[in-house]
Amino acid sequence: MASHRKPPPAGTRAGIRTPALATAALTSVALLSQTATAAPADDRPSLEEVEKKVDDLYRQAESATDNYNAAKEKTTTQRGRVDALLNDVAQRTQKLNEAREELGSFAAAQYRTGASAPDTATFLLADSPQDYFDQTQLMSRLTSRQKGAVDDYVTEQSATMKKRQEATESLRTLTRSQDDLKTAKATVQKKLADARNLLSQLTAQEKARLAAIEEKKQQEAARKAAELARQQAAEQKAQEAAAEQQQNSSSGSGTGTGTGTGTATPDPSYATKAEKALAFARAQIGKPYVWGATGPDSYDCSGLTQAAWKAAGVDIPRVTYDQVNAGTTVSLSAAQPGDLVFFYDDISHVGMYIGNGMMIHAPKPGAYVREESIYYDGESAIHSVVRPA
Repeated sequence: MASHRKPPPAGTRAGIRTPALATAALTSVALLSQTATAAPADDRPSLEEVEKKVDDLYRQAESATDNYNAAKEKTTTQRGRVDALLNDVAQRTQKLNEAREELGSFAAAQYRTGASAPDTATFLLADSPQDYFDQTQLMSRLTSRQKGAVDDYVTEQSATMKKRQEATESLRTLTRSQDDLKTAKATVQKKLADARNLLSQLTAQEKARLAAIEEKKQQEAARKAAELARQQAAEQKAQEAAAEQQQNSSSGSGTGTGTGTGTATPDPSYATKAEKALAFARAQIGKPYVWGATGPDSYDCSGLTQAAWKAAGVDIPRVTYDQVNAGTTVSLSAAQPGDLVFFYDDISHVGMYIGNGMMIHAPKPGAYVREESIYYDGESAIHSVVRPA
């Protein structure tokens, strides 16, 4: 389809089976439902209703996948914060233990020495007033260091408790994020399961009916292609006859000027360029349609035609509604290989004509570049034919 349409979802994400699980089935439903014209029997849902429900579920699954990815990212961020907090708590606990050991050393030293505030007994046991003074100074320093160690211990313990509380709260948040992640995952899986269940409503009878309709359309397309080929052969014969008549007139002895109304012979240089463009397009057959892609591994419809003509040395615009104005409009019966065939009133699709009512095009999501009849969706779907260059 044209590059201005919404792209299909991307592929698998972070271990979750994305809506790509239903792509093949959805494509089959779309191909079948395009050709359905009769209403299904009984009270069973029509193919159009089933397809609409599947498309809705497909979009819901895509939205649920986005929610899953957001929850996963939030969980990852929260887990990193928890790890950082736990590391900080471990470091502070280590400092707390060191402060506790230092405080214990001071207490043990006091116990061994019986240290306390200097009193008369200390003075009497001293050998001299200087010894008493020295012991007093030592005990004063010891008491000051002990008080500092206690203060450090209390401060560190308070900070550690605060960090532990933050880590606990972060763990609770992480648990909630993980619960959200599980819920989002379950939603994706349920939507896809619902889509598969709806697809199963296509019965063998409905498939057979649609197959018959499709076969009839293919036969009609083949008939129109044969009719177009006959018209082109007749026009070619008329052109050759006109050219022969003109040649005979110019080789005669008369001096008059001809006034014939025959169709002009196509420019030989266009045929050369068209051959190069078609050779490029044929080389892309089998590559996947991807919305907005311009090659070399995948294409959308206008991306393929642009790349093909660029390979022939002709630059045309990127999108269908600009490409339709990039050349000379010709009738369908006068279409030549290399011409661009545009479809639908909104000019939302384009293919490259290869002759005999056939074209090369990139159909739509889930499909691949291929050859197909220009009447694949009925003659009324053809909008116009344009000859680039």
